[in-house]
Amino acid sequence: MWTVILMATGAVDGGAALETTVRASPAAQLPLERAASTVTGEELDRRLVRSAPDALRYEPGVSVQQTAHGQASAYVRGLTGQQTLLLFDGIRLNTTTFRQGPNQYFFTVDSQTLASISTLRGGASTQFGSDALGGVLWATPLDPPAQTSALEAHGRLRLRAASADGELGGRAEVALSGLGPFRVLAGVGGRRVGLLVSGGPVRSLVTGQPADVPRFAPDGKTQLGTGFNEVTADVRAVADLERLGSFTLAANTYVALDAPRTDQCPPAFAPAGDCLTYERQLRSLVYGTWKPPPTWSWTGRASLSWQRQHEDRTLRRPLSFTQLSGTDTVDTFGLTARLESPTLRVGDALRFGLVTGADLYADRISSNAAVRFSDVDVTVPLSRGQYVSGAGALNGGAYVDLLGQLHDWLALRAGARLGLSVVSSPADDASATLPVDLAWLPWAAHVGLEGRPARWLTLLANLDASFRAPNVDDLTSRQQAGPGFQFENPALQPERATTVELGARVAASWLVAEAWAFHTWLDGLMLRVPKGFLDCPAASPECRASWFRYQLANAAAPSTLTGFEGALRLRAPAGLLARASLSYAVGEGPSPTPGGASRVPLSRVPPLNGTVELGWRHEAGVYGQAALRWALAQTRLALTDTSDPRIPVGGTPGFAVVDVRAGYRDGLLGVGLVLENVLDAAYRVHGSSINGPGRGLSFFVELSP
Repeated sequence: MWTVILMATGAVDGGAALETTVRASPAAQLPLERAASTVTGEELDRRLVRSAPDALRYEPGVSVQQTAHGQASAYVRGLTGQQTLLLFDGIRLNTTTFRQGPNQYFFTVDSQTLASISTLRGGASTQFGSDALGGVLWATPLDPPAQTSALEAHGRLRLRAASADGELGGRAEVALSGLGPFRVLAGVGGRRVGLLVSGGPVRSLVTGQPADVPRFAPDGKTQLGTGFNEVTADVRAVADLERLGSFTLAANTYVALDAPRTDQCPPAFAPAGDCLTYERQLRSLVYGTWKPPPTWSWTGRASLSWQRQHEDRTLRRPLSFTQLSGTDTVDTFGLTARLESPTLRVGDALRFGLVTGADLYADRISSNAAVRFSDVDVTVPLSRGQYVSGAGALNGGAYVDLLGQLHDWLALRAGARLGLSVVSSPADDASATLPVDLAWLPWAAHVGLEGRPARWLTLLANLDASFRAPNVDDLTSRQQAGPGFQFENPALQPERATTVELGARVAASWLVAEAWAFHTWLDGLMLRVPKGFLDCPAASPECRASWFRYQLANAAAPSTLTGFEGALRLRAPAGLLARASLSYAVGEGPSPTPGGASRVPLSRVPPLNGTVELGWRHEAGVYGQAALRWALAQTRLALTDTSDPRIPVGGTPGFAVVDVRAGYRDGLLGVGLVLENVLDAAYRVHGSSINGPGRGLSFFVELSP
């Protein structure tokens, strides 16, 4: 019991405790005392997910928004984008250019390369640093097979197709073991995705008219501004050196090509030919890790990483003979270390443990933009891009977590972090961009109490204080933001979140259930404040040409998020399995405009929603499932929501979507089928630019010789 409380990599008495918490692979070191869940590799296969974010649609407390068919962003307890932290094998994916609201970066994690995806809900800055206000998404990659005495090669060839968007793709993979202390896994993948066919337009609850985006083909179902191409590659080598520890060297890359942003292809009320396209979206990550040998009494891990995020964007306006292009590149160098102590005993009843660590990430930006006049074939470079080249940021800190346990029925945890956040950006006189040179020493802390009045019941209470420091995007960016244009504010201060949560878990051989209630105070929350035509910065024609203009500003009064989550997993005889989840959050804060209501809803917080999965699996490898996702209408709209063409007038209608799954898997062959959206419902997740797929068939075939 003690090892489970101390670290997520420990053993579990009888397995029941792990079932109630993370259920993750050993790499996902998420705190077990928190609200957390994991999508396993088996579930990734059976759900036939289109992307890493898509895999989270059945997790409690998570809603997945899509700005485009090639982009998706998970809302965790009503927060997303900059306010949730993305990790790949413990390496931070968030960079200083992550924008407010949904972003596309978790979509750049290839779901076919993953062993699992874990979600931690609620503030978590003590261990994970800046940005972890709403939660943490942790992707764990596939590992090479266990070491063997003789050389062995394992192959995997996978083909996937879907009718709703004409997707066709797959992955080829090879794994080697028996190379002395070395194990290797390498793979390549790709797919071509066409226009997405929906169940039809989603209509306003007030007017009955379709939402302004997306635009449809003449059939009224095929959504324009969708479709993309994708190429991925990865390699992972592990050296298990008994006396020196375990070393891992890994690299992966993701490239998306010709991916339109649906709400800007074309924008609402714009000519049909206007289109903003991500010509290339690239993310490459190379890193090495070291874990101490088993002979050490302490366990832990250290890593050194380099990541590059690069994107080429083009906004074509053929009727005005103009083409705006932009290129942004962010290079990130990271260093992390974490140590976990052995259990220290005081008598027979009292036990102590310690987790400590430090991390440091440095970002460097290159950015440029140009305007091309196609009628005269002239290209004019702009003095700056979305950012100013040479801008950068430094984020890091050190933390310590302490734990004490009295017998097996009471545990107390407490921890703190001292962080460092630095942002710098040079001036650009031609565009009237001011220099930025700012630094903060933010702190985070948490305390938690866990009681076990019975072996099958665990009660938890947590208090967490987390932070998010302003980044280069907040302080310096000029960019298209939903229906309008957002420009910089170099006077921003850090956001802070204080969360109180209460939870209960029930674990038996046949039942695992948990329920959580939470309340979060958000201090200094950055809001989009509407601005006038004359507020636009100099040399910024895109700002003046936009329908709306925004600038980020820290709210003068606290905002709040309150909600609950529940999850249930039931095992019955004869291979029957049932799962269900229920989630709700309501947010409100001060009005971003003077003279308005004193308190208004927060933007794009998901409505009450839930899931149900019923399944059966035979020991021979055959399985069948039926799944339901549903959400009520969301009519609580922020000011920016009412002017957002992605949200129908009056709010987003509720929906219910049914999928049916079937398949077979043994040691050599895997086959899976999903009949999605059986009722051909027209629906969209609140805040999305696209409607969900209509009735269609997805399948995969996999050979694993």
